[in-house]
Order: sequence, then C-alpha cells, then structure tokens
Amino acid sequence: MTSKFVAVISMLCPGFLLLIGQFAAAQEYSKTTPWGDPDLQGVWSYASLTPLQRPTRLEDKEFYTPEEAAEIFASTQQEPTDRPGDVGSYNYEWFDRGEVSADLRTSLIVDPPTGRLPLREDAVARQREQAAYTSEHPADSWLDRTNWDRCITYHGVPPVSSGYNNSYQIFQNKDFVAIYVEMIHDVRIIPIDDRPALDDRIRQWNGASRGYWDGDTLVVETANFSDKTSHRYPSSRNTRAVERYTRVSDDMIDYQFTIEDPTVYTQPWTAVRPMPKLDGYIQYEYACHEGNYAMTYILRGARIEEQRAKQGISEN
Repeated sequence: MTSKFVAVISMLCPGFLLLIGQFAAAQEYSKTTPWGDPDLQGVWSYASLTPLQRPTRLEDKEFYTPEEAAEIFASTQQEPTDRPGDVGSYNYEWFDRGEVSADLRTSLIVDPPTGRLPLREDAVARQREQAAYTSEHPADSWLDRTNWDRCITYHGVPPVSSGYNNSYQIFQNKDFVAIYVEMIHDVRIIPIDDRPALDDRIRQWNGASRGYWDGDTLVVETANFSDKTSHRYPSSRNTRAVERYTRVSDDMIDYQFTIEDPTVYTQPWTAVRPMPKLDGYIQYEYACHEGNYAMTYILRGARIEEQRAKQGISEN
C-alpha cells in the first residue's frame, strides 16, 4: 500500500487511518492467559455519544468532522438551560456518556451502510401500537414499567450505552468467560467448552450465550431470549446476537455485534463499538431503586393523576 494511496483514502474516509492502526495492532498484540487464550480481562468502557442509528437529518453523512464531534461533546458538559419548570435529573457531572467514536462515525451501525435499522414495515407498525398503548397506560401496574424500572435487568444483550454505568468487567478461565455488566449488576456466564445450545423451550431475560475462539477473537452467540425481554432496539423472542471481542492493544478491545431477527428486520445488521480500558476503575453495586421507593411512587403518582382527572382538576 503506497503512502500516496493512504493519503488519498484518509482524506476521503476520516476513520481509515484509525482502522489501519487497529488492524496493525491486532496483528502485533499477543497477550494471553496462562492457559493460552487471548487475554480480555479487565474493566472496559462501552460509553459512546455516537448514536446506534444515524440521525435522519444527516442522510448519507457517514462521518462527523472533528469540530462537530467536539461540539457534540461540549453540549453534554453543561446543564441544560432551556427547560423551564423541568427539574431534570442528575447533575451533569455524574453522567458518563463518553465521546463520539474515535473514527467520527455518525452511527454505531455500519451495515447496512445507511446507518439505520433495517426494520420490516410490520415491525414499525407494532412499535407504533406499543408506543400508543404505553402512552395511554404508563403505570396501570408495575407490569407496565420497563425491566429497567423494575430492576430486573437492563436492556438485554448486548446493551447500548446510556448516560452512565457503561462498563464491562471481564473474567476468564479455561471453560468460561464471565462479563459483569455495571448497569443492574448482571453477570453473563458464557461457556466456551463446546456444550450444546440451551433447549429452545428455556427462555431467559438475557438469553443464553455460548462462546468460542475464532483465532484471537472471542465470538459469543446469544439466543433464547424471553418474550418479556426488551432491548434498546426492536427485538423479539427470535432475536439472535453475535458478538466479537478482539483485544488489539493493552488499552483497547475492538468490539462489534450483529443482530439477526427475520421477524423484525429485513436483514441482519452490524454495529461497531471499540471499548477502551478503564485502568483503576472500580465497579460498585448498582442499587437501582435506592431504597425500593421508586416503583411505589411511580404507581402512587399514576393513581393520584387518575383521581385528579376524574375530579376534573387541571394539572396547571
């Protein structure tokens, strides 16, 4: 590959040199466990300001400029001032949203090239129906609240980054890889010992994962999701996730995942999400309900609103 070719391509694709660097590092990095497997252990961040889908207003724009990325990051570093009457949530200092991905992508989704979820039309219709129902019945009971609100689990496997607690802690032995997810303190126990997949009749909140090594890459296939599982993207009991973890340096895992579900999507889709290492980072318990008052107050507030509506009392 000539230097002139690299120079021209890097001008056309801002992420090209980064990808070349990661590829080269992947060829050179060879840290292994005492038993010879690639060593993925440590605490890793999946925080990202890059959205899963490319915003429609960006159309075919695949990359941000460095100036645009800096502006997006700066907007997360100050309290919003245009929400009169809104008490907000945490102080911005407590958020950990990450930054725009190093290759400046406008979406985590790289396939299809549109950067958008390839949804079936009937799946879009089901989404709208569910949104309408949720709007009308936000808290008839605790069953109307999300699995996250109920402190059961986060948003399925693999999770998509949120405002905070975007970290994995990975442990390994010869037969298993364990991934401790900071949000909701889920622990994924992933066999890598050739055991058969779980019987299709057995369903779990975070599905059932099986892993294997493809060279230096850990491949994890997850299926058997519960009918009650929800992700931060449309999914169903037929959803299947394929994750790929490749450690490319001391401080970086090249991570990508593919989602397959012919009942929801017109084709499989793939997202990339490099995960930097968090040296010295300690994961503490995610207490969730903070005293278990949240659900009580959500439901109590809904009952009060219903009573006020019956009495014709305006919220204003």
